[in-house]
Amino acid sequence: MFAVIETGGKQYKVNEGDIIFVEKLDVNEGDTITLDSVKAICNGDSFVAGTPNVAGAKVTAQVLKNGKNKKIYVMKYKAKKNEKKKIGHRQPYTKLQITTIEG
Repeated sequence: MFAVIETGGKQYKVNEGDIIFVEKLDVNEGDTITLDSVKAICNGDSFVAGTPNVAGAKVTAQVLKNGKNKKIYVMKYKAKKNEKKKIGHRQPYTKLQITTIEG
């Protein structure tokens, strides 16, 4: 059984027990959250696609961690102007473990 969920403007294909990294959510570590934006759900041979969401379907997940990814560097450079700028960025994330898929 798997489901396609949407959170943070991105879609994820998840199974029960999967661990995923999503855009940062406003939750604490150890909390349980319910994701209601289920785009599709498959249970064996039956596949249901929502328009845009599947009615009555939900996915529950446990929050394992809130953190930041590795730093990436962005370099801005203008030729012949002696102008350059180095910028670093660390994207915040929430680590989720999928516990149940209902629908």
